[in-house]
Amino acid sequence: MTGILILVITLALLVIGVPLFVVLGVATTLCFWLLEGTPLVIMAQQMFSTTDSFPLIAIPFFILAGAIMINGGIARRLVNFARSIVSWLPGGLGITAIVACMFFAAISGSSPATVAAIGMIMLPALLKEGFSENYSLGLLTSAGSLGILIPPSIPMIIYGIAVGVSVNKLFIAGILPGLFIGLLLAVYTVWTQRHSKAERIPFDLKNIFHHTVQGFWAILLPFLILGGIYSGKFTATEAAAVAVVYAFLVEIFIHKETKITDIPEIFAQAAMNMGTILIIIAIAKSFSQFLTIQMVMYDIPSLVTDHISSKWAFLLALNILLLLVGCLMDIISAILILAPLTAPIAKTLGIDPIHLGIIYIVNLEIGYLTPPIGINLFVSSVIFEKPIFKVIRAVLPFLLILLLGLLAVTYIPDLSLFLVKFYKGF
Repeated sequence: MTGILILVITLALLVIGVPLFVVLGVATTLCFWLLEGTPLVIMAQQMFSTTDSFPLIAIPFFILAGAIMINGGIARRLVNFARSIVSWLPGGLGITAIVACMFFAAISGSSPATVAAIGMIMLPALLKEGFSENYSLGLLTSAGSLGILIPPSIPMIIYGIAVGVSVNKLFIAGILPGLFIGLLLAVYTVWTQRHSKAERIPFDLKNIFHHTVQGFWAILLPFLILGGIYSGKFTATEAAAVAVVYAFLVEIFIHKETKITDIPEIFAQAAMNMGTILIIIAIAKSFSQFLTIQMVMYDIPSLVTDHISSKWAFLLALNILLLLVGCLMDIISAILILAPLTAPIAKTLGIDPIHLGIIYIVNLEIGYLTPPIGINLFVSSVIFEKPIFKVIRAVLPFLLILLLGLLAVTYIPDLSLFLVKFYKGF
């Protein structure tokens, strides 16, 4: 009865337009207070410890890098470069958004940062060219989720530490699945927009060359970030700081589209966006702590794996489990709690731990788009200033595509492992 009361209060707050972080905070507080009877100081301590995290530092840095790129020319030049390649296709601007998200994901490694940086540029452009608001919101929110699958990826680092596997191998393993899911989104866009009257720019090598030259410094950034990580020069978190410095130097001294006097406003803009996102992440982590106290996450694996001896049945059960967990927990907590419990079982069934890691990432990537803890849903709602329920409805068709991608990643191991077999850098 108490749980139903909490659910009713949460829905009522959403309906009357209370800010999202307040709604999540109230719901989590009620869970601790009414269901567990735990001192609320534990919730506050959990929120503090969440933000006092070295890997989490990467997100503010990438958000700041994105703000600098948006106010300058890097993000726009990435978009123009992508558009010059794919804009001859039906729904070309939508495919441009997907390609731009994939490029930016290779810079940021963060889904929220990708949604924020590319979304703020692409949403007005998509709407201006006649794409529906639902399609545009759903596409940008969903394509932005590729940020944790295309390397570098903070959740991959967390999984590698939790299970004891090579992070470099995980990064390599994420490339083909990321490209494959991006391709699925592009095919869906071509199909749904085949009769669209949106402008299509003829394929032109001179135009591609022009935008390659114009966007050279923007295109170079992903290679700088990935090269630095793979060579061991810096960690993913340090790469985020490098991205900020690089973006600053390029925009101020090369593109000259940003002035020194613009920097305080850019910092303020990034701080406002990141402040909202950090509060949501901290509260989501507290809710995860509540589930941990209740021992929910420790009971589920045994329920799923009892009496399962088939590799394929285990993978199906694991996917169902992770999709459920993705709705309820933040990705880092889910990995830290579940990966060490399920990895030994998977190993006994002959499942490669690298393959298992990519299955985790794709499942929890979908979790970014499913309520009540779907971080990208909240980020989109804040960035695009749209009601959360509208964003959820817009994302639904794209969720089906991501689920199709999940099936392929799960049951075609070589999609994850093919490149790993040829990687000699470890």
